[in-house]
Amino acid sequence: MMMDPKMPLWKPASAFLLLFSLVACGSSSSGGSSARLGTTTGTPTVLSHTPLTGATDVPINGNISVTFSEPMDGATLTGSTFTLTTGAAATPVQGTVIYGNSKAYFTPSTPLAGNSSFTATISTAVKSTMGMALAAKLTWTFTTGTTVAAALPVNLGTAGTYVVLAKTGISTVPTSAITGNLGVSPAAASYITGFSLTADSTNVFSTSPQVTGKVFAADYAVPTPTNLTTAVSDMGTAFTDAAGRAPSVAELGAGNIGGMTLAPGVYKWGTSLLIPTDVTLSGSATDVWIFQIAQNLTMSSATRILLTGGALPKNIFWQVSGLVDIGTTAHCEGVVLSQTAVTLHTGASINGRLLAQTAVNLDGNTVVQPAQ
Repeated sequence: MMMDPKMPLWKPASAFLLLFSLVACGSSSSGGSSARLGTTTGTPTVLSHTPLTGATDVPINGNISVTFSEPMDGATLTGSTFTLTTGAAATPVQGTVIYGNSKAYFTPSTPLAGNSSFTATISTAVKSTMGMALAAKLTWTFTTGTTVAAALPVNLGTAGTYVVLAKTGISTVPTSAITGNLGVSPAAASYITGFSLTADSTNVFSTSPQVTGKVFAADYAVPTPTNLTTAVSDMGTAFTDAAGRAPSVAELGAGNIGGMTLAPGVYKWGTSLLIPTDVTLSGSATDVWIFQIAQNLTMSSATRILLTGGALPKNIFWQVSGLVDIGTTAHCEGVVLSQTAVTLHTGASINGRLLAQTAVNLDGNTVVQPAQ
């Protein structure tokens, strides 16, 4: 049998799958966000990692991250499959592994030792959501210096174009005052309640007398559904990014920071966080605060987050794995990234954003997007 002379001579299945994987997934984006990844069935590979192989003078408060070519099974990314060791004896470094949006982070429990060599390893026990093992074990080394890196703001992507973004619904009763855009997806517009929505003639968005901005829902006309899908994905990426930052302070106040004045940094709690009295964040316009909260965030009634020294709400991030509950007439500053629901009680306000992976519940509140 004669072969078609136009037919390429190399087309093994593995090469095709790898090519398909790389084209579908693209490269990782800057600012710590993972690439916008498609769902494929190829063998997973590592697209990039930080620190780079052979990197020197790595900050001691950094973390280690890996971006995969495929959506991965987060249950296979653990402290035994994503490891960090140090020294000739390969002493294990204690830390936690967090996965989301095709990117995994290893966050050391304490700052790394200075002027020391470290080896990071991803084993082939790591699998994609399709059950396919990593193509090859990855090991690389880097060396720390003595510096402590300043935290960078969390990249919100297109989620940053909304002052309120939720997956399952946004409600208000009675009237609230919202400055900025609202969005809900994959839920439909019927899950935005209490706003007296009026659809625009294009059906791309609607308006509300309570909203200085536009309201978007997943069942509106194109391009709104696609835009919202991207924004919700970016919201998840931002949550994972914030959760993966290496903490500079852990378990401050045993989960109660009432009355404290906090310098810029990454603060972490393995419990809920209570704010029973006013808290002050003191720093400049370029300083960043990231609060990693493993359970719930509760602000008591009439309490306030106060900013001094030029601190800006756009640089404050509350990464909360549980519920967010802001009490009656309380005032918050910053971007709320909640894995579950956000509730503002009567008269509460926020200068920031409410980005929830379930619902946002309002009750006569003022919500204003931060100045950029």
